[in-house]
Amino acid sequence: MRLSDHLLELGEPIWQRQLEHPFVVELAEGTLDEAAFRTWVEQDYRYLLDYARTFAIAGATARDEDTMTGLLDVAHTILDFEMDLHREFAAEYGLSVADLEAVEQAPTCTAYTNFLVRTAYERPLPVIAAAIYPCGKGYLDVAEHMASIADGEHRYTPWIEKYTSDEFHQAVAWMTDLVDDAGERHAGYHDEMERAFIRSARLELEFWEMCYTQETWYADR
Repeated sequence: MRLSDHLLELGEPIWQRQLEHPFVVELAEGTLDEAAFRTWVEQDYRYLLDYARTFAIAGATARDEDTMTGLLDVAHTILDFEMDLHREFAAEYGLSVADLEAVEQAPTCTAYTNFLVRTAYERPLPVIAAAIYPCGKGYLDVAEHMASIADGEHRYTPWIEKYTSDEFHQAVAWMTDLVDDAGERHAGYHDEMERAFIRSARLELEFWEMCYTQETWYADR
């Protein structure tokens, strides 16, 4: 069994809860509250800046040219292709890029990005690969699930189309290969890769909940 498949098998209960989360179901139906979606736009924009940074840090420490190129290519895809969606939706709320950059990360977003960036700085590439995988693969699987249950077009259809696009498929396929290659070359890191994968998968699920409940810092309530 490929390591990527093994990790997905370990994370299957979390994956299923993602597919069943009301944010996911209601976005697919087009009934998601606009305030919850705005929270996603703002918080995911802030998240993606650090997600791209994680790839860039990993790219700078990669030992071979192909891996370095791939990591930096994904970082560019996030900053250019993926974040365009956020800018487009933000414009519908009257939010500029400066507004998005000024948003404070919510507690869950902070926990997730801190984990990723710390992993990128402190751990070897196999562990980084496992930590970044749940976001890409999770969004692809969630979006494909949304596409299967969506009934006609609605204001959130561009979200589903973005995360089921050929470009996103290609990025996730490369990430999958990175995990599998790391698993083959560095069997001694399998346990730590499992822990990193599950931590990120749990934080992915918490991210949906954060957006749905419009989480804020307790001190600000």
